[in-house]
Amino acid sequence: MNSEDVLIILPVGNAVLFPGVVLPIAVSGAAALAAAQEAVRTQRRVGLLLQTDSAGAARDADANDPAGADPATLHRVGTAASIVRFITAPDGTHHLIAQGEERFTVLDYVSREPFLVARIETHKETTVLDAETEARGLKLRDRALEAVQLLPQAPGELVNAIRSIESIATLADMVASFMDLKNSDKQEILATFDLKARLDRVLSFLGRRIEVLKVSRKIDERTREAFDERQKEAVLRERLRQIQKELGETDTASAELEELRAAIKDAGMPAEVEEQARRELKRLERMPDSSAEYSMNRAYLDWLLAMPWSKVDPETVDIEQARAILDQDHYGLDKVKRRILEFLAVRKLNPEGRSPILCFVGPPGVGKTSLGQSIAKAMGLKFGRVSLGGVHDEAEIRGHRRTYIGSLPGNIAQAVRKAGRRNPVLMLDEVDKLSASHQGDPFSALLEVLDPEQNNSFRDNYLAVPFDLSKVLFIGTANVLDAIPPALRDRMEIIELTGYTEEEKLQIARRHLLSRQLRANGLDGAQVEISEDALRSLIGDHTREAGVRSLERQIGALLRNAAVAIASGNAQHVAIGAEDVARILGAPRFESDVALRTSVPGVATGLAWTPAGGDILFIESSRVRGSGKLILTGQLGDVMKESAQAAVTWVKSQADRLKLDPAALDHSDLHIHVPAGAIPKDGPSAGVAIATSLASLLSQRTVRADVAMTGEISLRGVVMPVGGIKEKCVAAARAGIRTVILPARNRRDLEEIPESVRAKLEFVWAEKIDDVLARALEAAPAQRAAA
Repeated sequence: MNSEDVLIILPVGNAVLFPGVVLPIAVSGAAALAAAQEAVRTQRRVGLLLQTDSAGAARDADANDPAGADPATLHRVGTAASIVRFITAPDGTHHLIAQGEERFTVLDYVSREPFLVARIETHKETTVLDAETEARGLKLRDRALEAVQLLPQAPGELVNAIRSIESIATLADMVASFMDLKNSDKQEILATFDLKARLDRVLSFLGRRIEVLKVSRKIDERTREAFDERQKEAVLRERLRQIQKELGETDTASAELEELRAAIKDAGMPAEVEEQARRELKRLERMPDSSAEYSMNRAYLDWLLAMPWSKVDPETVDIEQARAILDQDHYGLDKVKRRILEFLAVRKLNPEGRSPILCFVGPPGVGKTSLGQSIAKAMGLKFGRVSLGGVHDEAEIRGHRRTYIGSLPGNIAQAVRKAGRRNPVLMLDEVDKLSASHQGDPFSALLEVLDPEQNNSFRDNYLAVPFDLSKVLFIGTANVLDAIPPALRDRMEIIELTGYTEEEKLQIARRHLLSRQLRANGLDGAQVEISEDALRSLIGDHTREAGVRSLERQIGALLRNAAVAIASGNAQHVAIGAEDVARILGAPRFESDVALRTSVPGVATGLAWTPAGGDILFIESSRVRGSGKLILTGQLGDVMKESAQAAVTWVKSQADRLKLDPAALDHSDLHIHVPAGAIPKDGPSAGVAIATSLASLLSQRTVRADVAMTGEISLRGVVMPVGGIKEKCVAAARAGIRTVILPARNRRDLEEIPESVRAKLEFVWAEKIDDVLARALEAAPAQRAAA
C-alpha cells in the first residue's frame, strides 16, 4: 500500500457523496472540524463515511465525542474526495465543498485522536464493458432524460450534462446523487461495486420516481382542463380537490358553500343584492380558504346574509295603550306626550306614509332616551340605539370600504342588523356631539340617512349595495341645537324637553327612582322608607339640575347607608327622614344666597340658560378712579361682552335722566364681574341685568333681593326677547325668587311654564329698561356706599 491508502476520515450524518459529484458538506463537532482543517492544511484527500445511529438511521456527528464518532457507527464503504473550498459562515458554522473521486472500503483505523485516520482499499471502475452493461447504460440515459422532462421546471443544463457524460459509471453515480432518495438507499447504491448490479438498482429507483412524476403530471393536466383563463389564480385549490378525489376523501368546503348558496336563496334579497351575493360566492369558490381574501369575502357574505332584507314586524299601534305606557314610564312632559300620541295616530291611519323624524332636545337626565324606548314598546317594534357622542369619522356612519382586513359596516347598518328587522325604532343618541375632522363630516353622512327621499336606497360603503331605511323609525336626541348644522336640523322635527320642577322631581322620585334604586341595592319597600320631606331635602339642598340623574344617585346613597344597617343585622326596618339626610350625605351643597348677594348696590340677579337647564346669574358692578375704561371679567363670551358694552353706553346716555354726574363717569373705571369665573358664559340675555346692576351702582339704590330678570337690551333701551323662558323661571322658583322681569315679547311663552312655578312667581313684562328699573330698584338710596 502507498501513502494514498491512508485517509483522514470525515463522518457525515446527512449526505452521501458519489464519485464525480461536487457536494457541499456541513462540518459539525470538534473532531470533524480538526479533520477538515488538517486536510486543507496538508492538501490531502478525506474519506467521507455515512454515519448511522444504533437503529441504522443516518444522524449528525456527535460534537461532544472527542474522537468525532464511534467507528462502529460508520459505514465501511465511502467516497474519497478532495476539498475544493473550506468556508466559515458569519454565524460560526463551517462548510466544505467536496468533489468525489473514487469509492473505498475501510480496512482498519490506524488513529482515533484527534480525528479518525484509516487504511483503505480503493475500487477502480472497469473500463471494459460488455453488451449487457452498455445496454443498461443506454436505458439509464433514456430514463434519466424522461424523468427530467417530467419535472415542472427542468434546468436545461441538467439535460445537457446527461447527454454529454460518456462514462456509464459516472452517469449512474450522478443520477443516483440527484434523485430524491433516502440516504440509506444512496449508501446501498454506493456500496454496490459491480457496475451491472449498480445500474439495475439505479434503474429500479428511477422507474418508481418516473411513475410518481407521471401521476403528478396527470393531476396537473386534469387541473388545467377544469379551469378557464379567468380561474388561473385558483389552480392550487383545484389541485387539492383532485388529490382529495384520488384519495377518496370528502370535500367539506363544498358542503359549506352549498349552505351559503341556500342561505342566499332564502334571504329574500332584492335582485341587485342577490346578484352581488352570488357573484361573491363564485369568487369564494375559486379561492383557497387559507388566503386573507377568502376570510374577507366570507365575512362580507355573512354580513349580507345577516341583514334583514325582508324581515318586517307588524306595527300594532293602540293609542290608549300608548298613552298608558307613556304615563307609566314618564311623569309630566304633557306637551311631549301629546306630540308623540299625534305621531302614533298618524302612523296608524297612514302606515305607508313618510313619518317625520323626531328629535328630542333638552338637558341631560330628562328622559329623552327612555321616551324612544316607550315609543318602540307602544308600537310593538324592536328598539336599537346608536351612540353618536364623540364620533368624528364619516366611516362610523357609512362604513369602511372593503380594502383591508377588519373593515366593518357603519353604525347604522350594524344597529339594523342587531335589531334583526327592517323596521326598528332606531335612536340616534347625542346628535349634537358629532364633530367633523380630516376623516370626513359625520353630519353630512347623516343627511342621507335621515332624508325620506334618499334613505330608501342607503348605500353603506362596506355592503356596497342599497338598503332600504325608509321603514326605520329614526329618533334623535340632543342637548343643544346650536351644534347641529341647519341642513341636518331641517330634516328633523324638534321637540324640546325642559327641566323638571321641584314637584315633578318629587313625583318622579316617588314613582320611578326610589323603586329602581331599591331593586339595584337588593332592598324592598318593607325594609326602607324615605319620607317626602327627605326627598324634598334632596331636591332642594343636595341637587341642582334640570334632570333627575343626580337625584337618583343621592337616593342610592341613602339606600346604601340603610343597606349596611340591614345587612349587618342592626335593623330590620329603616326610616329616613329629612333630619337624616344631612347626617348621611353631609351638609347641604346648595343654598339660597340671593339676599346676601343683593344687599349692596351694584349687584343684580339675572337668569341664564345652560345645556343642563336654567340657573340664576349674579352681575356685580364696581366703580374706581380711572379714565373711563370698562373692565369685564368672569370668562365672558363675545356676545355677552357686547351686551355689557351696550348696557354701559345706554347708562351713560341716560346720565341726566338717572341723575348721574357725567364728569364723574369720565374719571372712573367701571368693572363688571360675573362670579363663577371658571364657567364660560355667553349670550345676550344678561343685557338687562347688567344695565340694572350699573344703574344700581351709580344711583346707590339696591336691587330688590326677590327680583330676577332676563332680556336683551338695545342702545335705545328697548328690552328684546330671549329664549329658555321656562328653564329660567323654573330656576328662579327653585332659588327662592318671587318676582321675575321678562321681555314683554316673551309673553307668548307663559303657557309653557308649569302651573306650579307660575303660582310661586310674579311676572313683570317690560317693554323698556325703564320698566325694569322701576320694579327692580329700591325707592331710596342705600345708607352706605358699595364696598
